[in-house]
Amino acid sequence: MAGRTVLITGATDGLGRELAVRLGGAGAHVIVHGRNGDRAAAVAAEIVAAGGPAPDVILADLARLAEVDRLADEIIARTKRLDVLVNNAGIGGGRPELGRELGADGVELRWAVNHLAPYRLTRRLQPLLTASAPARVVNVASAGQHEIDFDDPNLEHGYDGFTAYCQAKLAMVMATIEIAEELSGTGVTVNALHPATFMATTMVIESGVTPTSTVDEGANATLRLITDPALAETTGRYFNGARQSRPHAQADDPKARRRLLEISDAAIASAVR
Repeated sequence: MAGRTVLITGATDGLGRELAVRLGGAGAHVIVHGRNGDRAAAVAAEIVAAGGPAPDVILADLARLAEVDRLADEIIARTKRLDVLVNNAGIGGGRPELGRELGADGVELRWAVNHLAPYRLTRRLQPLLTASAPARVVNVASAGQHEIDFDDPNLEHGYDGFTAYCQAKLAMVMATIEIAEELSGTGVTVNALHPATFMATTMVIESGVTPTSTVDEGANATLRLITDPALAETTGRYFNGARQSRPHAQADDPKARRRLLEISDAAIASAVR
């Protein structure tokens, strides 16, 4: 990884932090994204302590699409190449007592952070990734996937936090497949994975679920998609850990995937105009 530039969203905790430190320690120039300056600075210090080059730190709240655009603008301004984009930032189902939450743009929060933000960021950084090819996009999705109702992606009716989380993660997988097809032949690969089940992360612990796997396990699976030479031409795939797997059946429907991109593009256009 020496000399390569890697952007990791949500790099201040859990899986993102582990990836940032490991990749930085291996010589990559890491762009650390987070929301909290102190936590981001601590990760940067940990990377340097591991022998890695000094990383860049960029703060942004991905619940706001304007902040997603600002993040993209700063990355484009700071670096001439981007070898790897890891869309890792995300939020869980939330505490039941909170009910349905909206982001700053009036979009259901899980749909905004877990799908629209990584989709928009990938789109904005596509020219940089293509110019840096061979390059890789790795989307941290989930085995928890729920069919999307395209008439109600914001779940205004019958809201449930876990359903909101699962449909947003399926949307991430579906967008992965579509963007991979668009970028075929450019040298940019796009893949998604479920890194590990119920890792011992803040998200899992706060949800009240007992962890059944470690962050280290999830990092190993994710690093394989980032670094393994054997996967240099693998694109548009979904992995469950280290194994290529089949996502929810809706992801196999080209019409559904195109419909997803249509409503996603419309939501973004409405929010950033």
